[in-house]
Amino acid sequence: MTGLGEIPVPRYGETALADLSSSVLGSLGVAGAANVLDLPELPRACVLLIDGMGWELLKAHPEETPFLSSLPGRALTAGFPATTVTSLSSLSTGLPPGAHGMLGYQVAVPGEGRLLNCLRWDNGQTDPESFQPRRTVYSRAADAGITSSYIASGAYMGSGFNSAITRGVKYVPADGMGQLVARAEEALEGKRAHVTVYHSDLDTAGHMYGAGSKTWRHQLRFVDLLAERLAEVVPAGTGLYVTADHGMTNPDEKVDIDDHPALTEGVALFGGEARARHVYTVDGAADDVLAAYTEFFGDRAWVMSRAQAVAAGCFGPVDPAMLPRIGDVVAVARGGLAIVRTAVDPIDGLMVGMHGSLVPEEQLVPLLWEAR
Repeated sequence: MTGLGEIPVPRYGETALADLSSSVLGSLGVAGAANVLDLPELPRACVLLIDGMGWELLKAHPEETPFLSSLPGRALTAGFPATTVTSLSSLSTGLPPGAHGMLGYQVAVPGEGRLLNCLRWDNGQTDPESFQPRRTVYSRAADAGITSSYIASGAYMGSGFNSAITRGVKYVPADGMGQLVARAEEALEGKRAHVTVYHSDLDTAGHMYGAGSKTWRHQLRFVDLLAERLAEVVPAGTGLYVTADHGMTNPDEKVDIDDHPALTEGVALFGGEARARHVYTVDGAADDVLAAYTEFFGDRAWVMSRAQAVAAGCFGPVDPAMLPRIGDVVAVARGGLAIVRTAVDPIDGLMVGMHGSLVPEEQLVPLLWEAR
């Protein structure tokens, strides 16, 4: 591991995204759910999840967020990697990444010599319920007599990823902000309700045009209006919580590993994403790959072996069955670095905004609230 001092690991069990889900269940009176965030006890909860709305970005743009900026709030840590797959899985299970095993955008399928793209899935090769075997918070809510709804674009309905993380919930398709608000209003009509509203357009704007760009700022203003309208329609007795799955930065140095033979020698699979790489090695090459990545990237990345990353607490407590999904080498970009392989995944090279790392700009997400 690079001699860069203590690694800023997520605050699992204290103020992480997984703790928000557990705390929401606890606030609804679900037995065994720890309300570590001390949320108010109310019969209904609505979680508005804005993809890509990091805490640092939100604080930097108060002019686009008059409503959100008026709410009380604090920062949570997303979890590692700070990416949609991992964070949404933590929110859906109330568990840290090492427990649910959804450890990044692309991870190895143990024993099969291939990567699984967890967002796009793989046309039926991998069973979602086996790959993510943990019980969801939605199932736990339903068992407690609470109506549980997940409101998001119909484009995601029935996908492998959503089959892995939304088991036990009523999936309500809603395309467009007006539909999101209307469907949430309907879902909150019951005496006891647990509603999640997911919106992804801000993340898309950041990837395409950059976090903080003009397009991104306009989209953030729409997000603020969405949150404000949602707050206006939720009934009395509802806790409204606004959060995100990760932040975003705009890297200015892209290193393509195929341009550097030392970074491909001994590498079997190159997973993760540009700001948080799982590097899977051929048998016997792990130490050499670790040394090569450590020497090449120096202070520009935290480079760890699998054992070092686990011991540091990057993933929280790790289920032994999930260990092979972690790279033999884990390379976490710092500063403006992006580690890409455009011949295999050309999209990496085209993105302006990226995320996944342990730096505050990507790791910290908001928890804003309003009790109605």
